[in-house]
Amino acid sequence: MNAIRPWRTIERRESRQIMVGSVPVGGDAPITVQTMTNTPTEDVAATIDQIRRCEDAGADIIRVSCPTEDSTARFDEIARAANIPIVADIHFHYKRALEAADKGAACLRINPGNIGSSERVAEVVRAAKANGCAIRIGVNAGSLEKDLLEKYGEPCPEALIESALDHIKLLQDHDFHEYKVAVKASDVFLAVAAYHGLAEAVDCPLHLGITEAGGLIGGTVKSSIGMGSLLWAGIGDTIRVSLSAEPEDEVRVGFEILKALGLRTRGVRVVSCPSCARQGFDVIRTVQALEERLQHIKTPLSLSVLGCVVNGPGEARETDIGITGGGKGKHMVYLSGVTDHHVADGDMLDHIVELVEAKAAEIEAGMSDAGGADGMVEAAE
Repeated sequence: MNAIRPWRTIERRESRQIMVGSVPVGGDAPITVQTMTNTPTEDVAATIDQIRRCEDAGADIIRVSCPTEDSTARFDEIARAANIPIVADIHFHYKRALEAADKGAACLRINPGNIGSSERVAEVVRAAKANGCAIRIGVNAGSLEKDLLEKYGEPCPEALIESALDHIKLLQDHDFHEYKVAVKASDVFLAVAAYHGLAEAVDCPLHLGITEAGGLIGGTVKSSIGMGSLLWAGIGDTIRVSLSAEPEDEVRVGFEILKALGLRTRGVRVVSCPSCARQGFDVIRTVQALEERLQHIKTPLSLSVLGCVVNGPGEARETDIGITGGGKGKHMVYLSGVTDHHVADGDMLDHIVELVEAKAAEIEAGMSDAGGADGMVEAAE
């Protein structure tokens, strides 16, 4: 099912590869999905609980804000409890970076526009080197250096790129090369133009994001347009969808963007119709229920849910499992693109869930026979 066609291929930009803890970023590594906790970091239990939910949603890397000395006091407990690398998010107080590096951070996120003098950045670099941390340079249109704002008059692609290049040079001057860079903006056009320019100027991994994108719906749309266009052009090695929503929702949206472009294949890819008067069952509620009940499936497979026979059989031919609405409360089930059996309306949801779980187990067994998948990265990737 869904063999790769030439017109569906994306050629990724070549970049150096760095390690964020045990996770490779850049080079030929799969594009990773990140998010950020929103609990008070001082509340270790709540922070770890949220990290667990994000891990379950598939997060590869997670960022934790470290604004105060109290927030780094027990950072080591959080780092030890997490099953994925932890990035310490640092603004203004460079000493927080030093503390987080000593307490197990896999990466330090610093915003050059507000971290302080070059001497303070140099101290952060020394701490990163001593503790094996990567660094993410986070340039943001909302916090550009004053001299660049005076030079350009406003945030623009050239200003974001110049800021990034200035701070890349600072790291390189200290013989530090384990870094990735983001040039984020809430304006899609500005962010995309900045990333394109930076991609041509450097060979380091790029962290994509449309910052302050908005709520779940609006932010998903903006992020999909901005990051989707960049990923389609082969630009981007790790992504964070910035939403005014729960962090696990950011992870799910991130994976959906990558899945739509064929760049990651984790979990169930649902093909469903918008529904109309021809539907043989309530498509909207059915898809909502299935997406909720199938979140635990990590194995990549496809499911089509179509309300009638207009496009149902055609879509089912391209998916692992399909359901097409029929008359008199009986609906056609397709397995591997072939009509297989009917299911009654009242039994449909449970039946589809059982079929998906069985198919996932079958695929997992095949992967095990073939040598298994490698941790975070599914065999299909």
